[in-house]
Amino acid sequence: MSVEEGKKAPDFTATTDGGKKLKLSELRGKPVVLYFYPKDDTPGCTTEACGFRDAMPDFKKLKTHVIGVSKDSVARHDKFKAKYELPFPLVSDEDGKICEKYGTWIEKSLYGRKYMGIDRATFLIDKEGVVRKVWHKVKVAGHVEDVKEALKALK
Repeated sequence: MSVEEGKKAPDFTATTDGGKKLKLSELRGKPVVLYFYPKDDTPGCTTEACGFRDAMPDFKKLKTHVIGVSKDSVARHDKFKAKYELPFPLVSDEDGKICEKYGTWIEKSLYGRKYMGIDRATFLIDKEGVVRKVWHKVKVAGHVEDVKEALKALK
């Protein structure tokens, strides 16, 4: 399954860092930046998370929720969030159901070896719950700026 621009974002309820519950549809009324990343505390994922962290004043001005999603456990998310002082929720998708709904669980290839993993992807969801922009195979450098620009265009 994959999510298309102009369609409703698939709803989900999941556990975040700190053992809290998050239901996507309960965030309606404000835009949501939902970003999927492969693994806590790895170089690219840390750079991306810290990029969103450093841009939080801008996202707050734009009244936007930022949410990270990976298949890491709540305990790993707790450590990652504390280590880098991340001010947004990290969703634990250990069973991969959210990744499947959003089409981010894909076959990858590294040095000719095929394996399944998370496609680094971001979904910009408007305040009504409609997906307005999708980025697949995200390159970390400059990505947060691209997301902010797309968000400003929504306003």
